[in-house]
Amino acid sequence: MQEFFDNINYKVIDDLKVSISEGSRLSIAAATFSIYAFQELKEQLLNIEELRFIFTEPSFLQEKGKLERRQFYIPRIDRERTLYGSPFELKLRNRLTQKAIATECAEWIKDKVTFKSNVTDDKMNGYLHVRGKEECAYLPINGFTTTDLGCEKGNNILNFVTKLDAANSKALLQSFDEIWNDSKRFSDVTEQVAESISNIYKENAPEFVYFITLYNIFHEFLEDISDDVLPNEATGFKSSQIWNKLYDFQKDAALAIINKLEKYNGCILADSVGLGKTFTALSVIKYYEGRNKSVLVLCPKKLNDNWITYKSNYVNNPIAKDRLRYDILYHSDLSRNKGYTNGLDLSHINWGNYDLVVIDESHNFRNGGKIYGDEDNKKENRYLQLMNKVIKAGVKTKVLMLSATPVNNRFNDLKNQLQLAYEGEVENMDRILNTESSIEDIFRQAQKAYNVWSKLPQEERTTERLLGMLSFDFFEVLDSVTIARSRKHIEAYYDTSTIGRFPTRLTPISRRPSLTDLPCAINYNEIFGQLQKLNLAIYTPSVFILPSKAYKYNHGGDNDAKSGLSLEGREMGIRRLMSINMLKRLESSVNSFRLTLERVQNLIQDTINRIDNHESEIDVQEANSYDLDIEDQENEAFIGTRKNRIALEDLDYISWRKYLKDDLDELELTRLMLLDITPEHDSKLQQLISDLRGKFEHPINKSNRKVLIFTAFSDTALYLYNNLAGRIKDRYGLNVAIVTGDIEARSTLKTNEKMDFNKVLTLFSPMSKEKNIIYPEINEGIDVLIATDCISEGQNLQDCDYLINYDIHWNPVRIIQRFGRIDRIGSPNEVIQLVNYWPDMTLDEYIDLKGRVEARMKVSVMTSTGDDNPISPEEKGDLEYRKAQLKKLQEEVVDIEDMSNGVSIMDLGLNEFRLDLLEYMHTHENAELTPFGLHAVVSSNKYAEPGVIFVLKNRNNGVNIDKKNRLHPFYMVYLRYDGSVVVNYLSPKDLLDRFRSLCKGKSKPETELCKEFNKETRNGFKMERYSKLLGDAVGSIINVKEESDIDSFLSGVQSELFTKEITGIDNFELICFLVVR
Repeated sequence: MQEFFDNINYKVIDDLKVSISEGSRLSIAAATFSIYAFQELKEQLLNIEELRFIFTEPSFLQEKGKLERRQFYIPRIDRERTLYGSPFELKLRNRLTQKAIATECAEWIKDKVTFKSNVTDDKMNGYLHVRGKEECAYLPINGFTTTDLGCEKGNNILNFVTKLDAANSKALLQSFDEIWNDSKRFSDVTEQVAESISNIYKENAPEFVYFITLYNIFHEFLEDISDDVLPNEATGFKSSQIWNKLYDFQKDAALAIINKLEKYNGCILADSVGLGKTFTALSVIKYYEGRNKSVLVLCPKKLNDNWITYKSNYVNNPIAKDRLRYDILYHSDLSRNKGYTNGLDLSHINWGNYDLVVIDESHNFRNGGKIYGDEDNKKENRYLQLMNKVIKAGVKTKVLMLSATPVNNRFNDLKNQLQLAYEGEVENMDRILNTESSIEDIFRQAQKAYNVWSKLPQEERTTERLLGMLSFDFFEVLDSVTIARSRKHIEAYYDTSTIGRFPTRLTPISRRPSLTDLPCAINYNEIFGQLQKLNLAIYTPSVFILPSKAYKYNHGGDNDAKSGLSLEGREMGIRRLMSINMLKRLESSVNSFRLTLERVQNLIQDTINRIDNHESEIDVQEANSYDLDIEDQENEAFIGTRKNRIALEDLDYISWRKYLKDDLDELELTRLMLLDITPEHDSKLQQLISDLRGKFEHPINKSNRKVLIFTAFSDTALYLYNNLAGRIKDRYGLNVAIVTGDIEARSTLKTNEKMDFNKVLTLFSPMSKEKNIIYPEINEGIDVLIATDCISEGQNLQDCDYLINYDIHWNPVRIIQRFGRIDRIGSPNEVIQLVNYWPDMTLDEYIDLKGRVEARMKVSVMTSTGDDNPISPEEKGDLEYRKAQLKKLQEEVVDIEDMSNGVSIMDLGLNEFRLDLLEYMHTHENAELTPFGLHAVVSSNKYAEPGVIFVLKNRNNGVNIDKKNRLHPFYMVYLRYDGSVVVNYLSPKDLLDRFRSLCKGKSKPETELCKEFNKETRNGFKMERYSKLLGDAVGSIINVKEESDIDSFLSGVQSELFTKEITGIDNFELICFLVVR
């Protein structure tokens, strides 16, 4: 007799509960076995005599053979995973009771069950035979799951099962008995099945759950990876000196950079100040030089000495054994076609023959390419020169860009730099990026979202809100080609116990000394007023060219062709530049200002004499580099080596002479007003002497009397050295030194050899610069260093704990970069102090000097575009931003990323997690067989409060919720125990960072916490609390999606508003979860 079950109205499960009796013997042949089928029949199965189970297809076999072909291996993994629940037992898995079920199932298997597996490719039908009080058989039984038993629907259109009576089932039992003992075709896998089930209920180490999370999220990365884009360790770069000087976070960055350079041809390293970008870049250079590649370092002139140090065969080079051989050229050299830089003849340099170009301060190229000049004399700016001469020409060139500030206030800054990596050809990048939109569209949409965000009320204009408005594609681009970590990130997520920590920043000290202590003397504001009367006509003779003679000067000379400006436009730029620098030099020191007045006076007097002597030609004056700070010295639009000349007969020289004489009188009056301000009456200098005395007598760290003094100008540095060095040596027995970009290094410390740039820095910071190795014979050191911005980047001077800004740089980023010389990870100092010397006026007065602001911004515009457009609204907004940041710097030291006004690429990349996974997979196999639904229990920390982190997979892989989930189809949610959200799925980097901080390094279960959790959940039987939280996690995803849809819709950004609904928990599969106690 036969019976039929449709598994809708008549279900196999119901009949089995009757036919299986105490003492029954079961024989099952099926492709899969699920612990949830055991759970449904537990009452009956616990009382049977035995179960013989044959896997009809190869499963749980220890020998996989030689790398099974993937198309066969993947189905096998899926079959074996069904042990922990089939895809159609999702509801059962989401109850989170699998630990308790697996525990009972394992005990039952131990007593009652034997598993064997078909080891051949021969096919076998599935069926279930019961022999007890009733003897019968059921077929077909494809799998022993709740779906096949009729408890869950599954994906079969029809799921009919036939029941055979005793007479008709004997043949099935007979054939089962025959093959059961066939050891050639069937192998015992009971132990493997039991071990696999034990993986569900055994306690897991937090680190294991972290890596399983990474494996599931990033396993495609492992599949795509090839030796071509991974660092080739055969080059020996990991045994180099530079590699072994790196911290772990720098090594992670170096490996990631090499990976990105190989895969995408470019990378931006945008780690925050103080994280050692230079050393990271040097390790990458060593890697490529080890592969016999030619490397160019392109840097601002001020950083030349930094880079020279590490390639020189000198005793003061800490990595001399690595024999680095890269070339060093300046940004400004791109516009030069003659002259020499570091011994290289620019007229013969083969710009297109470099395999790797490292661009230091790459943000100088963020304005992109411009062509300027008239039709007959078109010129490219530095960006286009770099693109066309270095990157596009000759061999394929990889581009590594270094900048702590790659983005100012627009995403195009980033796009322009990234274009260097793909040679400006969008198709090159679109072809290799894993994005739906083109890179042009991605940045267009990102800028559009930012514009909407920037107009929100202040309380709504949060970084989280901005991140939620940006697309998945945007983050994919960032993740592909940038590395940007903040100091907070390194402190939080790396083990810094072996290298130390960042020192504690004390509240900045603000000094506002008056100009002088002399009664009735002139003050800052009065001098500023005096300067506004100056015309500085000495720099603008073309204004006085007679109209009838103007045609002779329309095209200007060589320098004008180079800058792309008209002669008159260039002269106006120089005039503005010198006007600004007079103000800046007054802010720096009375001495520097006085020297500038005298230089300009001499220049004017000399020109008046030439006019009076009726000389045939007059020189068009250049700005004097001595009067400029280091940044302005690089401003090639106004600084040249050849002077233009104007015939005196072509000028209205009578009018010009009058203006020159007026300026001469004003300058002389101002100079006389300053005459009595000697060093003894220079209040700012005397304040510095007082501050130094206080530091020497009361160190902020035990016995540390080191002080680093920054100024923008060499004249001020020399003035301070001349007035301080002898005094400090005589009174305190401490040595003083000076380094600038213009004069030779000098010091009160006398050595057998000449003092130079690197020797000064090594003796000033002996621990960080390894002085004992480099200069073991020198027993003294340097305690006070006076320097310009030639060392404001790329130097580790962390032995020092006290930094004085003797003048305030207009750009607040420069102040932070200066402080970054001593504010570094691994500092031996507990605390560090920043002291800022401000002009004796309010900050509003200081910043709102309209003439200075407009002039400075004018120069900026003209340099980058070659026109003289008035200041734009965006630039005015930037002034307000700088004003706010300078105010902030009076109260606290802020990180650059905290000054970003919302646009920051810090801590968004996921590459280090991929590298974590790659390292893990070298020593761990079979991660793909790990059950879903595992958990670990871990203690909370200061970065992660108590709660639960769920890792989920969206079962509909085609639906990436509004294309903003970077981990799609995986979703991570962090909840508190009350169900409120700590971090939602739109911040996967934040979530993974916290996950990592909780788990990494914890390779064993936290036993006491596990005991508490098991007691709370009755060993996994009472999981309602956590099952509800899982439902809350899914609910939070749906809520965030709806809010994000509406935000995107209102901002005009493309989205899938109200389409492809994600309805609830059944759309998600639980990968694992982390219980934070």
